[in-house]
Amino acid sequence: MKISIVGGTGKLGAAIARRLAKAGEPVTIGSRSRESAEEVAAELGFAITGTDNRSAAEAGEIVFITVPFAAQDATLREIAPYLQGKIVVDTTVPLMPPKVMRVQLPPEGSAAVRAQRLLGEGVTLVSAFHNVAAHKLIKDEDVGCDILVFGDDKAAREIVVSLAGLMGLRALHGGPLANSAAAEALTSVLIFLNKAYQIDGAGVRITGVADAPLA
Repeated sequence: MKISIVGGTGKLGAAIARRLAKAGEPVTIGSRSRESAEEVAAELGFAITGTDNRSAAEAGEIVFITVPFAAQDATLREIAPYLQGKIVVDTTVPLMPPKVMRVQLPPEGSAAVRAQRLLGEGVTLVSAFHNVAAHKLIKDEDVGCDILVFGDDKAAREIVVSLAGLMGLRALHGGPLANSAAAEALTSVLIFLNKAYQIDGAGVRITGVADAPLA
């Protein structure tokens, strides 16, 4: 399955790309600059290829969106024609600098619902990877937290849960797309905890499901 990471030169995008490619998946990362994407792809290794965001969106069967909230609208509008009929995994968290430790959800209720409305019914949207520290994910070690996966299409959610399993992560179904608001809001809480308690990347572990499979 061909996987593309739009915004793949950023910290989270690069970390997801590396984990998936190391697991044997064909991965393309996109950026506003093809040259930048090619450079980062070469640094990451594992046969990752780099190109511009439009070409990456067109090439992928599953497309991850890993851009900042401020760039979400413009990025999705640019690549929307290339996403129809595909599963799109949105990782966007509505952080609004400088008050990133304060929950500020958009009028639509969540960044994920906003993305679905922008892309239309022809796209199956799943949201995930909101609460994992990118600087931990990029390393070959246990990140110490669970990945919550949201979406209205259960089969699409299961695909993303399985991909997370390939990455060595435990992912759990978090319910419909509207529930993404909880994980998106929690990110600001985790950022606050990081600062208040000097934590190196706080995460969330769901209790009572210790025997749940990775995929």
